[in-house]
Amino acid sequence: MSDDLQAAEDGLAHGPDPNSSFHKLGKGMVAFLRATLGFEPEIMREASDRLADAEITASADRRKAQLDSNVYRSAIYPLGSEFALCHAQSQLMSAVVGVLNESLTEGIRGFYKLRKAFVTLNTILDAENKYMRRISRESLQSQRSVDSLRSTRSAAQSMSAAPGGFGDESARPGKQEKPLLDTVRQNEAKAAAVANAKAEDRESTGDEDDDADGDFYDADEFYDEKQKTEEYTGHIEIDGVVKDLAKSSMESDIAINNQDLPPPKPLPPNHQILDHDPDSDVFSNPIDVFIHSGANLCFGLLLVMISMIPPAFGKLLFIIGFHGDRDRGLRLLWQASKFHNINGAMAGLTLLGFYHAVVGFADILPDPSTTDSSNVEGYPKQRCEALLQDMRTRHPKSRLWLLEEARMQAMNRRLSTALSILEPSSKNKSPLKQVEALNKFERGLNAMYIHDYALCAESFLECVKLNNWSHALYYYIAGTAHVEAYRHCAPMDPDREMHAEKATEYLRLAPKHAGKKKFMARQLPFDVFVTRKVKKWEQRCDQWDLRFVDVVGVSPLEEMILFWNGYRRMDDAQLRTSLDNLAWSDNPHPNSTWKREESDERAVLAVLRATTLRHLRRWDEAVEVLRKDVLAVDKVQLKGGLRDDWTVPVAHYEMGVVCWMRRREGGSGTKNDGGNSTNGGGVGEGKTEDEWVKECEGWIEKAAKWESYELDARVGLKVATAQDTLKKWREGGS
Repeated sequence: MSDDLQAAEDGLAHGPDPNSSFHKLGKGMVAFLRATLGFEPEIMREASDRLADAEITASADRRKAQLDSNVYRSAIYPLGSEFALCHAQSQLMSAVVGVLNESLTEGIRGFYKLRKAFVTLNTILDAENKYMRRISRESLQSQRSVDSLRSTRSAAQSMSAAPGGFGDESARPGKQEKPLLDTVRQNEAKAAAVANAKAEDRESTGDEDDDADGDFYDADEFYDEKQKTEEYTGHIEIDGVVKDLAKSSMESDIAINNQDLPPPKPLPPNHQILDHDPDSDVFSNPIDVFIHSGANLCFGLLLVMISMIPPAFGKLLFIIGFHGDRDRGLRLLWQASKFHNINGAMAGLTLLGFYHAVVGFADILPDPSTTDSSNVEGYPKQRCEALLQDMRTRHPKSRLWLLEEARMQAMNRRLSTALSILEPSSKNKSPLKQVEALNKFERGLNAMYIHDYALCAESFLECVKLNNWSHALYYYIAGTAHVEAYRHCAPMDPDREMHAEKATEYLRLAPKHAGKKKFMARQLPFDVFVTRKVKKWEQRCDQWDLRFVDVVGVSPLEEMILFWNGYRRMDDAQLRTSLDNLAWSDNPHPNSTWKREESDERAVLAVLRATTLRHLRRWDEAVEVLRKDVLAVDKVQLKGGLRDDWTVPVAHYEMGVVCWMRRREGGSGTKNDGGNSTNGGGVGEGKTEDEWVKECEGWIEKAAKWESYELDARVGLKVATAQDTLKKWREGGS
C-alpha cells in the first residue's frame, strides 16, 4: 500500500515459511493488484496462476487445522477459519481476474468461483452472528441476575426494619434459614448454565428456533432438592470480590448494598454483524483480527459488486445463484476499514472507489443523512473525508490516496483543485506504472470536464504509452478534444488547421485499435461505440463531400462528458460553457450542415442539452427539450444502421432524474444553487413528493426494460442504482 510492490514481493519471498498459505495469498494479491490496476494480459495470467496455487495450499492447510489439536481455538470462529478465509480470498480475486479475462470460459468459471467464495464467507460471517447472539444472551442473563439480586435485597431491607422481621434477632431461631439472596443467585447461575448448554447444542446441530434467544425457562428445570441445607456454607462473588457468607447474618448480607453491584446496563441490540472496534478485547488475538477484517472485506465487496450488476446482465445472477445487498456490503466494508492491516487498507480503497466512481456516476441517490453518523447510503461526505485522512496517515507514500483525494474534490465540483492534485511532479510520482496511468486518465477526464482541450488530449495520449486497456478510447477522446478546439478557433487562426489535422488523425486511428481487448469474449462497449461513430462520419464525409472534421456533428466531447457523468462535477460556469458548445450544433451560421442532420443526431443534441439544463436545475426546460426532440419522435428513426440508438432510454432515465430532483422542490422548478433564475411553473407543478416519486419509478422502469442498445451496460449501472434507491424510499429507508 505504499506503491512498492517489488518490496512486497521481496518480503514475501523470504521469512520462516515463504510457502505458507498466508505468503502465497500475499503473492497472489500483489499480482492481483498489478493486474487490476493495469489490465496487462501477461500480468493477469501470472495473477491467475499464483491465486490458483494459493487456493490449493489454503485448502490443504484448512483440512490439517481441523484435525490438529494444537492449533489456535477461537471463541468466535470454527477451526481452520483462517485458512478458509485465505481460500475464499484467493477464489474471489481469481474470479475477478477470470471475469476481466478475454475468454468467455474463464469468465463463466470466475462467476462460479464467486459462488463458492460466497458460501465460505457466509459461513464465517454466520459464526460471528452466532457469537453475537451468544454474548447477547449471556449479557441478558447476567443483567437479570443483577436485577433479581437488587430486588431481593430491597425486599430484605424492608423486612429487616419491621418488628419480628428477618432483621429482628429476637425473632430469629437458633439456626438461620438459607439466605434468600443465595438461593436466587444459585438458581440464576443454574439457569444461565442450562441456557448456554442448550444454545451450544442448538448451534452445533444447526437447530435455530424461536427459543434460541433463551428468554424463557421452566422454573422446575433448575429446582434441585439436594440444594436444601440447614445453613448455607458457600460464598458469593461480586465484581471479582469473594464474600464469605458462612457466618454472616442477613444484616451482613444487606451491607453488600446496591452500590457494590455493577450499574444497570441497557439490553444489547441484536446486531447482525460483529462491529466492535480494533481495540476491543474480542480482537485480542491477531488470528481473529485477520479473519474478521478479511471476511468483512471480501463478503462486503462481494455483496456490493453483485448489487451493481445492471439489468442487461441479469442472467449472470442465475449463474452466481445469489443476489447482492449493497447496504449490508457497505457496512461490512466500513467495519473492515477500521483495522490497520492490508484488509483494512483494501476496504478503505474499495469504499472510496465506490463512492467516488460508482456513486459519483449515479444521479438518483438517497438523501444524505444529517443525524446518522454511521450512514452508508448516498454519499456520506464527512465519513469519506475522515476515511481518506486516516488512510493517508496510515500509508503516506501511496499515490492512490492522492488519486482519491482528487476524485473527492471533483465530486464537490472543485475541478481546478482536483487537477492541481493530479499535476505530475517528482515528489509525488508513483513507482508503479499502473498508478501513474490511473492518474493520467483521471487528469484527462477532469480536463475534459473543465474544457481544457489541450490538456485533455495530452493526458489521454500519455495513457496510450502507459496502459493497454483501450487505446481506441484514448485516441477517440484526444481526437474529440481537437474537434472542440477547432470549432473554437477563428477562421483565420493559424491553430485551426493544426487542430483539424490532429482531430482527423486521432479519430481515424481509433477504430484501428478497437477489438484488441475483449471482456468475456466480447468487444469492449466503448470500442464498439467508437468504431460505429467513426464509420458514421466516414459515410457522411463521402455523401456530403466535406472534410472529415466538418461532418462530425453534435459535440462528441460533450457526449463523452455525458457518459462519464462529468456534468455532475461541473460548477455553473462550466455547465454554461457546455451549453455554449452545444449551441454551436444547431446554429446555421457556424454549422452549415445542421439542416442535413437526421433525427438521431438531433436527439443526441436534445439529451445532452437537457442533461446540462437539469444540472442547472432548469427542470421545465429540460423536460420540454426531451419531450419535443426525443420522446415525440418515431422510435424507428432513432435506431438501426449507424444511428445513435441510446438516446431514447437515456431520455427516459433523465425524465426520471428530473422527477426525483423535483420531489423536494414543490414543483416550482425555480431553485438554483448558483443563484440563477430558472423557468418556474409549467410541467407537473404542485405535485406531492409521493406523486413525483411514483412518476420517477415509471420512467426508470421503462429505462430498465428497454431493449438492447449501445452502452446499455454503462447506462444500466445508473438505472440499477436508481432502482435500489427507489426501493429503499418505498420501504421508508430514504
